Amino acid sequence: MLKPIENSIKRKLETALRPLYCNIINESHMHNVPKDSETHFKVVIVSERFNKQPLIERHRIINELLQVELQESVHALSIVAKTPEQWEASNKTVTASPACRGGFGK
Repeated sequence: MLKPIENSIKRKLETALRPLYCNIINESHMHNVPKDSETHFKVVIVSERFNKQPLIERHRIINELLQVELQESVHALSIVAKTPEQWEASNKTVTASPACRGGFGK
């Protein structure tokens, strides 16, 4: 079952980008936050909208779509934004996020 912020992120991305694949991963449990937090996310999204768009522009599009969540509740957002061709070439795999180091370079 999706939580409120996770659901909001998924709904906004799916509506705007009509992705072929979209996975919202709540990584909050990997950080020093209260149980069931929604503060750290990884977005894996594949969309034809990203064709001919540089990676920085893909990130800008997603950050703009999620502006409210980023201002109000999301502390960290990792973005994997691929074209369908890139997704196929990657064997549909995504590198796992590193363990939290506690912030401040610890």
